Amino acid sequence: MPAPHASPPLQALVQWFETLSPQSLEQLPTHYSDQAYFKDPFNEVRGQQAIARIFTHMFATLDAPRFVVTECVEQAHGVMLLWDFHFRPRGQRHAWCIRGASHLKLDANGLVHWHRDYWDAAEELYAKLPLLGAVIRALGRRLQAR
Repeated sequence: MPAPHASPPLQALVQWFETLSPQSLEQLPTHYSDQAYFKDPFNEVRGQQAIARIFTHMFATLDAPRFVVTECVEQAHGVMLLWDFHFRPRGQRHAWCIRGASHLKLDANGLVHWHRDYWDAAEELYAKLPLLGAVIRALGRRLQAR
């Protein structure tokens, strides 16, 4: 949820993220510049079509994916969004939640030209997988300061 004093373009962007659907992907050019850069723990792409493919893949491989923006900080030409990403892996009943942040840089027209997602894939994803998770949790316990 954007801060009450957030600019109208930021409010529109947050609402778009929170209501993202396969149908609303056609609105991506309303929010992203032609050659926008996007990076997350698994992807690094440039351009609206490449970014749309990432979201299309998300909808094709996950059930009920949705973002809930929990906090946002807006500065002159940048935004930091904190979010919870809720989804169910295909074929599973158990819902998952990944917590992360998006650092967005805006161009002179208020469009996102740089989007970098930060989230801990080890804690938020790998540690929840049956076999790999046990290994990662054990490694984490060994690395803890006591």
